[in-house]
Amino acid sequence: MNLTATALAQQPADGVAGWAADLVDTLGGPGAGLAIALENLFPPLPSEVILPLTGFAAGQGVLSLASALFWTTLGSVVGAVALYWIGVLFGRERMHALWGRLPLVKASDLVRTEEWFAKHGPKAVFLGRMVPIFRSLVSVPAGVERMPMPLFVMLTTLGSLIWNGVLVMAGYWLGDRWDVVETYVGLLSKIVLALVVVAVAAYVAVRVRGRGRTGGGRTGRRRAS
Repeated sequence: MNLTATALAQQPADGVAGWAADLVDTLGGPGAGLAIALENLFPPLPSEVILPLTGFAAGQGVLSLASALFWTTLGSVVGAVALYWIGVLFGRERMHALWGRLPLVKASDLVRTEEWFAKHGPKAVFLGRMVPIFRSLVSVPAGVERMPMPLFVMLTTLGSLIWNGVLVMAGYWLGDRWDVVETYVGLLSKIVLALVVVAVAAYVAVRVRGRGRTGGGRTGRRRAS
């Protein structure tokens, strides 16, 4: 059975879905795992397309459901560990050096962020695997903060298994309507991105206002003297 021809009859053959379908057709479970590993490294690749498609492939007998879940979760862990090591190699000192060059931020802001991650890191890594966009990015601070690798792998595996399992099973149950999943998860991704943009904009506005007040206070003190 040619999954690309069957599952993607109404989709462009050269799109992400076509590329993922070709990988699954050619390599089976390892192909799905490779696609998800690359999705972790390059977040623009949508897991909401790759995972339901893999579930549909399992429903069509291209691979077993157990193989789909195993390989996609392994791919998630491999991609996350690669990003973790990027954080380790980048290191705390380089992070502080880069932070110091950024406008509107202070060294104390990064210190507070590190303290927050030290306190909530396990929760952030586990839940972050089920949040579009952040499921990739959360691995970097985990590496910078040197979260113990066994704990990182365990939390990543559990969180990824839940996320992958939901989307793979959705594709498995929906059959040739697997692409419906992309619509709803894609909407969730846009909402998350919008919330992040609003949060960053609010943070920048507060920082600018705070600096303005500080500058005004200094000017007033100089005039008084």
